[in-house]
Amino acid sequence: MAWSTPLTAVSNATLTAAQWNASVRDNLLMTAPALATTAGSYFAVTGTNAIAQRIPSFSSQNGVETTTSASYTGTLSGGAGTAGPSLTVTTGTKALVIWACRQSNSSAGANVWTSYAVTGASSISPSDNYALSYDSPVAGSTCYHAYSALETSLTAGSNVFQMQYRASSGTASFGQRRLTVLPF
Repeated sequence: MAWSTPLTAVSNATLTAAQWNASVRDNLLMTAPALATTAGSYFAVTGTNAIAQRIPSFSSQNGVETTTSASYTGTLSGGAGTAGPSLTVTTGTKALVIWACRQSNSSAGANVWTSYAVTGASSISPSDNYALSYDSPVAGSTCYHAYSALETSLTAGSNVFQMQYRASSGTASFGQRRLTVLPF
């Protein structure tokens, strides 16, 4: 069912049940209150006179894990050796991605990066162009920071967002990892 332009009332005209239902009932069923099914969700415009409920998503991992990889990887070593955080989110063509991480490196002067990749309906590789970056001035020094980016090149549908990590050299450590996606 789609929203349609309501009828214009004309004096002394009789409306059929079908006209009333299409013009009033069916249009009311296309409003945000009628479509809302999940607490904490919101609505995004998906086209002319069309909205879709969007559900924000959050994931975190607190343990400190490591990598020596110079290219982005989603799986870290040490601790539990986990991937992520990772979220599967239904999006339109845009989403606000917010990520945070405590990061450090075992080598002075070495750099660490935390970015994200998107798979599923979309295919977006992690990049230094939108990454948390930290140049470790002293071996083992730590920085906790966050970054947000409006991703505007998504393919609408089910998208998987996953944090990704890399190091210029040495052993990079990552802890208190947080990932939030607000789909539009």
